[in-house]
Amino acid sequence: MLNYIWLGLVVLAVIIGGCTDNLKAIADKSFEMAEFAVMRTALPLVGIMALWLGIMRLAERAGLVAALARLLRPLMVWLFPEVPHDHPAMGAMLLNMAASILGLGNAATPLGLKAMRHLETLNPRPGTATNAMCTYLAINTSSIQLIPATAIAILAANKSSNPTAIVGTSIIATTCAAVAAVTAAKILQRLPFYRLPPAPAPPAESAPEPAAPAPASAGNEKTPIREAADLAPLRWWGMLIMSAFGLFFLYVFLRLAFPAVVGLTPPSDAAGQTVFIRIVDAVSRISIPFMLSVFPLYAALRRVKVYEEFVDGAKEGFDVALRIIPYLVAILVAMGMFRAAGGIDLISRALAPVMEAVGFPSPLLPMVLMRPLSGSGTLGLLAELVKQYGPDSLISRTGGTIFGSTETTFYVLAVYFGSVGVKRTRYALPAGIVADTVGVIASVIVCRLVFG
Repeated sequence: MLNYIWLGLVVLAVIIGGCTDNLKAIADKSFEMAEFAVMRTALPLVGIMALWLGIMRLAERAGLVAALARLLRPLMVWLFPEVPHDHPAMGAMLLNMAASILGLGNAATPLGLKAMRHLETLNPRPGTATNAMCTYLAINTSSIQLIPATAIAILAANKSSNPTAIVGTSIIATTCAAVAAVTAAKILQRLPFYRLPPAPAPPAESAPEPAAPAPASAGNEKTPIREAADLAPLRWWGMLIMSAFGLFFLYVFLRLAFPAVVGLTPPSDAAGQTVFIRIVDAVSRISIPFMLSVFPLYAALRRVKVYEEFVDGAKEGFDVALRIIPYLVAILVAMGMFRAAGGIDLISRALAPVMEAVGFPSPLLPMVLMRPLSGSGTLGLLAELVKQYGPDSLISRTGGTIFGSTETTFYVLAVYFGSVGVKRTRYALPAGIVADTVGVIASVIVCRLVFG
């Protein structure tokens, strides 16, 4: 399906641009987005990928990922029945979802790409998305998060009397989107059009010779990283150290969420925040320092060679960033051309009467159409809506809720599938579009019920 959508975006951009005298803008935008895809998206991702894949490697080797997967085994087995319950992909997907829920974008993307690489080790059809991949990305495109921090920041910057008012509506809308994403994925995978044929049997060999083990950092390995073979049990003094570290982070959490408990004066900006907001904000602030310190410490206490393992994991970052460059260039150039040609505005004007007839606020239509294509473009449109209608208006709060409960679906699919070389995406895109659509509809309904 991405083949037809990509071709449609490019061809329609040229046709629309030719009719509106925007051909030069289209050409300029194509070069600009090609540079943006490489210089400002893929290359900056190298360092972030190296850091988090190194940390992820330590968590895998120390047994933390396997322990996390065992904790939520019933849910994960139901969501991903094709993935063995003890496979590292289970823990990697859980870490990615946890980072997304807390709004840790810099950690969520590398962890998600690592999960895709684990899922690829189970793929008998290289280049074709498995059911587990499609379901996983459908969940990702539902944009599950507790606090839509970016949308709240836009409302706060425009002097909203209660910028966090959209937290509750966003949680409801994103929950609806996640349920719709999983439901759509489970239904679509049963349709004959998307059903996979039986996997080809491996060629029989009379006397296969054992192959030499590939290095752990090989980019094309099909064996997932598991616990270290010589993993030592955690001794009593190790438990004591980990307990002390846990108490330290508990103290930091109390300082941030409940400063009065530890004898501190609450900051002035926390006066209007609810207890829920303070708790989630505190957890979000300490999550990355927690993972960056606790994972290596726990691994070291279990006799894992933390520096060597971190470096081996970090080596994958450069390979993954290079692998996704062609996919990023393709999708970002096509989307940039379509935007520059005025395609979004044209569709918005055409659909506005229909949307108004069914009760959908037409000022939100350009933002809704932009959301699956571009995060920065959607953010700009949201900022314009807030300035035009006021930060406390129903339009602005609905726009903020939509922004917090939907995702840049095309970008997510391009990056995640590109990292493992998947070109046949099957039903991942339809499931993602269903999640976005349900998220938008739920946002409009919930905001009208809550804000009137």
